Amino acid sequence: MRVAVYSAKPYDRTFLEAANANAGHRLVFLEARLSVETVALAEDAEAVCVFVNDAADAATLARLSRQGVRLVALRCAGFNNVDLAAARDRGLTVARVPAYSPHAVAEHTVALILALNRKIHRAYNRVREGNFALDGLLGFDLNGKTVGIVGTGGIGAVVARILHGFGCRLIAHDPRPDPACTVLGVRYAGLDELFAESDVVTLHCPLTPATHHLVDDAMLARAKPGLMLINTGRGALVDTRAVIAALKSGALGSLGLDVYEEEADLFFEDLSGRVLRDDVFARLQTFPNVLITGHQAFFTREALSAIAETTIANITAFEAQGRALHEVSVERLA
Repeated sequence: MRVAVYSAKPYDRTFLEAANANAGHRLVFLEARLSVETVALAEDAEAVCVFVNDAADAATLARLSRQGVRLVALRCAGFNNVDLAAARDRGLTVARVPAYSPHAVAEHTVALILALNRKIHRAYNRVREGNFALDGLLGFDLNGKTVGIVGTGGIGAVVARILHGFGCRLIAHDPRPDPACTVLGVRYAGLDELFAESDVVTLHCPLTPATHHLVDDAMLARAKPGLMLINTGRGALVDTRAVIAALKSGALGSLGLDVYEEEADLFFEDLSGRVLRDDVFARLQTFPNVLITGHQAFFTREALSAIAETTIANITAFEAQGRALHEVSVERLA
């Protein structure tokens, strides 16, 4: 199949070409993000391959369909950037990568917890400036602390196993509890109880209408004072203005983010020579107890290899039998 690969970075080309070596698809790599303005770049394509910040909305999907595109292949697990109802109505198949390396995101999550707790980011800058004072760098033992895990799918379950090794008390929330987590000693509870009891809360649930702004003013008001909040899931799980207010008041002790609800205009690009126009993001960066990485939790060799292989496998299966291996339907939003 001829595939237009949007939002293609050099590493995407490297791993997708390796995965495609024996499949023989014609991959056309495009730096542009998919949108109604760039859809013409896929004029001769039978499929488009998109990433987390590509906009596959109704208008874009309509134009893709008219151009002859039949498959939207996501090289990610999330699908909140695709209008699934519009895809169904246009006869477009949507496929995703349901799992790649849960260890990649889980390990990055724990890295954020450790860095925030022990002020590694601040200590690094101090030492480079010749300042070896320890004032302001006081942390706490993770051993014995309560960590709340929202979502115990592939990634959340790995986070649970890692933090169990640290000696943490684990509480989780998930509509479908994982028996393996229960055996590990994880206790499942409601969100209110989880936030009220946890010293650290980490988010690993999908972004759906039900989980949009799951962490808002009301939830933060019920949280344990001094809570550390980590989000390596999807940006819009967190109401950014609400967490800024909680950081200002001191109710929220620290915040670690690898995702941001308005990240599409920021992440994956070098903006170091420009003035950031996002005042909310700029405000977040002023807090010493906030640590932000630019959607890099997935970024390991193992994860990129698995993403590329599953993406190519989806395209190959669709070409051969009209069905991808990991299709996503509008019913997933129910």
